[in-house]
Amino acid sequence: MIDEERKDPKTPEDGLGFSETTRNLLRLKDTSELMVDLSYSALLYDNEDIANEIIYLEEVADSLEREVMLSALNQGIQDNDPHRSYVMIRLANAMEMIADAAVSMADVVLRDIEKNPVISLSLRDSKTTITSVMVARSSRLDGRTLGEVRLASESGMWVIAIRRNKSYIYGPDENTVVMAGDMLIARGPKKGRAALLKLAGSEPKGEDDEEEEEYE
Repeated sequence: MIDEERKDPKTPEDGLGFSETTRNLLRLKDTSELMVDLSYSALLYDNEDIANEIIYLEEVADSLEREVMLSALNQGIQDNDPHRSYVMIRLANAMEMIADAAVSMADVVLRDIEKNPVISLSLRDSKTTITSVMVARSSRLDGRTLGEVRLASESGMWVIAIRRNKSYIYGPDENTVVMAGDMLIARGPKKGRAALLKLAGSEPKGEDDEEEEEYE
């Protein structure tokens, strides 16, 4: 049984009086934007974990698109305003196409397709990385805000999204509470990955041991 504080997080637009169709459209926008951001990172850093996260997000985007279309059609019938429904459906379809493009980029990583030489050069010169990690109950992060643990300054990594249950928190800030079981998606210097894993209660392995470094 999921306790009250571990339920799917509310989004900023939930308290603004938007219709369910508008809220789902905004969630679809956030999802597609995150997918594009992650797809470039997955391709640049050849990160299969992030590529798989994009595949999961595709299911979220598909579900949101379907909900927008159904609620827009229903609202159009109730309000006798087919034009508004048409606009909402077209917007949802455009965002889904963006999400599909992100999936195509992730597929390049998952299928291990040979990269363009320009991307290979970028990989060689890149000093940053993107990673995902599950927060353990024994970690310093569980039940605390990102600001309280000074995650960015201690690890050098910046959390760009959090997956909680089947929902996402986009653009978390210093007041965002992290819970055990959350999947953190973060970007930052390569040497910061080991510090992030330790903060989340996951010991680094292999080459991460060589890159471990404390951040003040």
